[in-house]
Amino acid sequence: MSESNEQASPYAQRPWLQIYPAQAKPHLEYSDVSLPRLLEKSVHEFGERTATNFFGARLTYLELLTEVNRLARILADLGVEKGDRVAIMLPNCPQAVIAYYGALRLGAVVVATNPLYVERELEFQLEDSGTETIIVLDLFYSRVKAVKERTHLKHVIVTKLQEYMPFPLKFFFPLKMKREGKVPHVEREQGVHFWEERMQVTQGPTPSANVKASDLALLQYTGGTTGVAKGAMLTHRNLVANVLQVKEWMLDAEPGKEKMLGVLPFFHVYGMTVAMNLAVTLGAELIILPKFEIKQALKAINKYQPTFFPGAPTMYVAINTYPEVTKYKISSIRSCISGSAPLPVEVQEKFEQLTGGKLVEGYGLTEASPVTHSNPLAGMRKTGTIGLPLPDTECKIVDPATFAEVAVGEIGELAVKGPQVMAGYWNRQKATAAAIHDGWLLTGDMATMDEDGYFRIADRKKDLIIAGGFNIYPREIEEVLYQHPAVQEAAVIGVPDDYRGETVKAFLVLRPGEQANAEEITKYCRSKLAAYKVPRLIEFREELPKTIVGKVLKRQLRQEEKD
Repeated sequence: MSESNEQASPYAQRPWLQIYPAQAKPHLEYSDVSLPRLLEKSVHEFGERTATNFFGARLTYLELLTEVNRLARILADLGVEKGDRVAIMLPNCPQAVIAYYGALRLGAVVVATNPLYVERELEFQLEDSGTETIIVLDLFYSRVKAVKERTHLKHVIVTKLQEYMPFPLKFFFPLKMKREGKVPHVEREQGVHFWEERMQVTQGPTPSANVKASDLALLQYTGGTTGVAKGAMLTHRNLVANVLQVKEWMLDAEPGKEKMLGVLPFFHVYGMTVAMNLAVTLGAELIILPKFEIKQALKAINKYQPTFFPGAPTMYVAINTYPEVTKYKISSIRSCISGSAPLPVEVQEKFEQLTGGKLVEGYGLTEASPVTHSNPLAGMRKTGTIGLPLPDTECKIVDPATFAEVAVGEIGELAVKGPQVMAGYWNRQKATAAAIHDGWLLTGDMATMDEDGYFRIADRKKDLIIAGGFNIYPREIEEVLYQHPAVQEAAVIGVPDDYRGETVKAFLVLRPGEQANAEEITKYCRSKLAAYKVPRLIEFREELPKTIVGKVLKRQLRQEEKD
């Protein structure tokens, strides 16, 4: 873009800077360091403060670093070198934090692996990434064993949840593990190593590795909701920049004094950055829960009093609608950034009434480490928007066909640029070229920007419904459905229609004890939506299919309609 065109561009003028939160810097200084350096800095400043709290079993920052360095030594003894891929297949637990920073300390590349992957998904990821070492919970070992011979795996490090727990496993069942049944016996065979044993006997100096900010830190696979998985290559600079950008947004955060509820999965980049890495950077106490289970989460909030609670809308909905929520002390929560899915206004307002804290909607994507936008926690919020770009994040709305900028207020594809944007997709040059245009990451989300610089997501480009020639954005319809007093969750998709091309179908989950029928819902929608947007088909369900972070799997709903 020429200088004159840039001056004329409403996006290049960055209108959001005129209403940036007080004291928030629009431009930051980024230390040219690796992620483990952030941990070392917190150890230097807050060494005796609690770093991880796992059901009352605590590690101080100094103890955490000791474990991290020992794990790095173990990996080095196994032959892991800088640039090698190390998969981590763990739920949220202290070992997940130790393994993550230990692998990065050595200069290895972490391959974040969902513990709920079935064999086919696991085999694809391990083979695609060329992973030779995996750290896995014993409960999931059978799946690793089943695919080991068909991949490049040489070493499997097996750990147990109870190693860092204050009570026996029989009192705790963190994930749906019906596939495995009982905890499997892990055989002593070539290439299998036991975390606890190696930790006890491993000694020697911490291996030195010249890890640079430009080095690859993470392969985070994306595509769970839209298609074939691709490994987004995130460097240390990407991840450090994003955690510092989010930290700048948390204006009232006091380093060394905060408590973070770590219930978002650390193997997902959202939980990794906004819960785990942010907690470490702030010297905060990371209160670890292996999964979100409403009663367990409320007990943890009541007992440990977290101040920050990053989450997904489904988590806040569950708290809002829990019948006995007022029995728990949850007023310690000051700040929450909601991501992974749209945050309905009604959910935000009810949660703030219950806690007295602030809940704002943010936005991000795997390819951006992941956060690019958020409503201010202090200052002017615009409900229904994803807020303002984070520091040093450039944004514009473009025509997806021509990449030309569209006018303020018009719908187009959101494009972003900043230090948090990935280096590309692992071994996929064509996909990288399609996603990054002249340094701008095309998000695949349709959006608008208003005169103040607030961005609003209309919908996923792939979720757009075209019915009878009209463009229909499911999110608008979902927002209306969420306003109905009987509706707890809503998802809207387009289904094939011989006459209209597509027709609108809504999937609804009702609140406990509430009743509604299709006729009532349709009448309600007609009072708030143009006729062509009103769902023609309505299906009631007990639950909706979701990713591990609570994003509704609309691709699965569409596939079910085809089958």
